[in-house]
Amino acid sequence: MADRIGTILEQMHQAMLSCGRVDTVELMAVSKTHPLEAVLAAVDCGQLLFGENRVQEIQTKFPETRNAYQVHLIGHLQSNKVRKAVGLVDAIDSVDSLKLVRLINAEALKLEKRIPILLEWNTSGEAAKSGFTNDKEFFSVLDEAPQLQGVEIRGLMTIGPLTDNETMVRTAFANLRNLARTCSERYPALSFDTLSMGMSQDFLWAIKEGSTMVRIGTAIFGGRDYR
Repeated sequence: MADRIGTILEQMHQAMLSCGRVDTVELMAVSKTHPLEAVLAAVDCGQLLFGENRVQEIQTKFPETRNAYQVHLIGHLQSNKVRKAVGLVDAIDSVDSLKLVRLINAEALKLEKRIPILLEWNTSGEAAKSGFTNDKEFFSVLDEAPQLQGVEIRGLMTIGPLTDNETMVRTAFANLRNLARTCSERYPALSFDTLSMGMSQDFLWAIKEGSTMVRIGTAIFGGRDYR
């Protein structure tokens, strides 16, 4: 596993060099359907950030106290799972509605915590994918941000179009980068330091378009166990 992680990190480094980037890109290991033992093996290799899709799996897989590494929710969050999610994860990277933001905020305040979130934008136009598609609702979240003391809006997340067409994918990622820039200009009080885009098939393109966090699963853990 150390070799696989090392290979990915080197590919990330080369992608950054190729476009003249001198900042940093975080590697999130997507550990969904893989056992805790696999996660801990990755931790032993220095990988400390993990993404999970389902609240129930997080609850059954991970210990409540884990100081060595972080777990983010990256899958769609249903309203009835918000309370549980807020108590389990270190961040929620897939927030896709004003209603959901308000629910997360309310539950975080009950727990006397402030939870980092990313707003998911649907760049692909695919109806099956989650994410904001409406400018008005999206910006209403940012307008309301000063009153939301239970959440910290850190940036944006997207899933690129499912295609091997580099132009289409990079255009989608560039659109998210431009949206993030607009948000930073219009809402300077928000940090907006995270742009989570890029998965196994397109993370090198995402880095070239400004991603600060890529989400890699199979290339680290191998094929998934769906049993």
